[in-house]
Amino acid sequence: MKKIEAIIKPFKLDDVKEALVEAGIEGMTISEVKGYGRQQGHSELYRGAEYVVEFIPKVKLEIVVSNDEYLNKALEAIKTSAKTGKIGDGKIFVSEIEKTIRIRTDEEDEDAL
Repeated sequence: MKKIEAIIKPFKLDDVKEALVEAGIEGMTISEVKGYGRQQGHSELYRGAEYVVEFIPKVKLEIVVSNDEYLNKALEAIKTSAKTGKIGDGKIFVSEIEKTIRIRTDEEDEDAL
């Protein structure tokens, strides 16, 4: 099993969700996060005063898939639907999941997904 964590621009969330559903991905967890990478924040003007936004609002998706087929489908769906071609499009991280347990039924691993 693999866990996909994707950090994307908030306005791309609906596009990414639709692409994942079309790819057969049934569940995901979404969090609103803030951070920065190469963007290093930016300056904005509000009511005549300039201020620096150091942490940019992003959305973090967490998805667990049972096999490499779903992993590849999910990665392709995220890459194509989240891409704008501009700085700050985000990152995707993939890691190994050792154990999964569904609390309600005690099912484990792939059965728990």
